[in-house]
Amino acid sequence: MKRGNVLVVGNSGVGKSTLINTVLGKEVAETGWGTEGTTNGLTIYESEKIPFRIIDTIGFEPSLIKQIKAVNAIRKWSKDSAKKGFEDTQINLIWICIDGTASKLFHKTINDLSQATAMWKSVPVIVVITKSYSEPDRKKNIDMVHNAFAKQKHYSTNLREVIPVVASTFVLNDSAYAPPAGVTELIDATNELMPEGVKAAEKDIASFKLNRKRAMAHGVTGAATAAAVVVGMVPIPFSDALLLSPIEIAEVNALTQVYGINKDEESKQFINSIVEVGTVSVAAKAAISGLKGIPGINLGASAINALAISRKVERVISPKLKTM
Repeated sequence: MKRGNVLVVGNSGVGKSTLINTVLGKEVAETGWGTEGTTNGLTIYESEKIPFRIIDTIGFEPSLIKQIKAVNAIRKWSKDSAKKGFEDTQINLIWICIDGTASKLFHKTINDLSQATAMWKSVPVIVVITKSYSEPDRKKNIDMVHNAFAKQKHYSTNLREVIPVVASTFVLNDSAYAPPAGVTELIDATNELMPEGVKAAEKDIASFKLNRKRAMAHGVTGAATAAAVVVGMVPIPFSDALLLSPIEIAEVNALTQVYGINKDEESKQFINSIVEVGTVSVAAKAAISGLKGIPGINLGASAINALAISRKVERVISPKLKTM
């Protein structure tokens, strides 16, 4: 199995960097005190001691500008990972870090995280309750997380584990401290879920690419529709099949390029099957010709033609897309 990636997200100050350092067994992520987060951009860390990489993210802060920056940084990373040659940066699992000392989980926090990771609709999620110093509060915090996420569409089905963690020894006073806890459980859970996460990421990437192709295809159809409208506005009562064939051929050729359909014999048959069917049915052609004989109805006729082109191409090309 390939080396998977874990995206670590959460509010600034929640303890993401400390958690990363503890899991990797070395000080790689900057930690600190203050009013701002220590991570300014997404950074990927790895160690030979664990079989997955960790991607640290910009912490979410109260400032709207910084919040937008954090969301956009994750989105950009996600989209870039869909490009050829960047497969190793795909997100296979998400750690959502929640501050265990806060004892509150606001809807806005989950919503911000959901927006940032919206591209990864299928990958497993582990909620890490950081700073879980109080053992009696751990069960309450786990229940709080489950209740909050049950109301959130994006994560409700992807949530796999909720793990309280103390990433480093927390000194309460001279005679009391909270020792590290939950780290090995987090590593074990991540390893167990990684095969599922790799498959889920591949599914999400494929879905993202298909949606982008559909958006580009809509642009092609829009251009063809505009051309069809021009043809449809010719006020002469005759069949439009011959006039529209060049428009159709250009549209279909453009769509095959968008969807990456190879120019082999099968592709030629696929393209010809669309063109040979004709733009519209005989009945529809008669209706269009009849409409053109009536002054002021040209726009209606052109709309029927444009709609016919769009629907026909979609009917023929859809079965092909399902196999891609």
